[in-house]
Amino acid sequence: MGQERRIGFIGLGVMGEPMCRNLARKCGRPLIAYDSRPEPLERLRAHGVEIARSVEEVAALADVVMLSLPSGQEVAAVCGDANGLIALARPGQTVVDLGTSPVDLARDLARRFNSVRADFADAPVARTRAAAEQATLSVMVGAREAVFRRIEPLLRCFATDVTHCGDVGAGQLVKIVNNMVLFQTGVALAEALVLAKHAGVAGDVLFQTLAKGSADSFALRNHGMKAMIPGEFPEQAFSAEYALKDIGYALELGTEAKVRLRGAELAAQLLRETIDRGYGKEYWPALIKVVSPPK
Repeated sequence: MGQERRIGFIGLGVMGEPMCRNLARKCGRPLIAYDSRPEPLERLRAHGVEIARSVEEVAALADVVMLSLPSGQEVAAVCGDANGLIALARPGQTVVDLGTSPVDLARDLARRFNSVRADFADAPVARTRAAAEQATLSVMVGAREAVFRRIEPLLRCFATDVTHCGDVGAGQLVKIVNNMVLFQTGVALAEALVLAKHAGVAGDVLFQTLAKGSADSFALRNHGMKAMIPGEFPEQAFSAEYALKDIGYALELGTEAKVRLRGAELAAQLLRETIDRGYGKEYWPALIKVVSPPK
């Protein structure tokens, strides 16, 4: 295939590496990837992924460039720096942000890419690392209709649910709200588990029973049962630091809307305490350590 048909992928972390691998397996197009670390690149080479030496090389060879970066700060830098994707963009090229970034940043980047006749879409992913491995993620897309149609088949290589939420920025808005609800639910689960254990009720009995009633949720079945119950909070997962970053985006939106998000404020407070206690790199349900009474 010619180089105009390549897909580029930048950022091969906890979610990016399995997404890139599933793209390579399913999309039927050449894939070129870049990360600052050699290890994920070497693992992906075995799946036919071409290794790039720089962001500039990806930009030069790919007509669609996907980003899976830790935060909006990195997205802004990769896109907007002097040698970033905007400066290197070609007419007709499409850049897709798969991470969670501020709504205003997505809209600003779209305007700047459009000024050089390129396109930008926000397509943050939801669900777990396991879902990324199994290609069962949910993707929330903000893009013009034509751009959405162009990228949807690629997104479905690693997602079972792809929702067009509206124009640029809408995907980020929905994802930020999704995470806000998730983290608040996590706080409720942590409090419920601590109370049950204090009263002598086994945690697995509590959560299995809640799952049969009106308190059932994705958070309960995944973050509660698979992390809080066994007390397993690995560092190679969505950390408390990342969670605080995302709920910070929600609080910024609340300020803009002149709405005080009291539940989000509490979740942010507990996540900050989790980080201050030295658990910031751990999987975010580790906030139960802050909710639990001192031993």
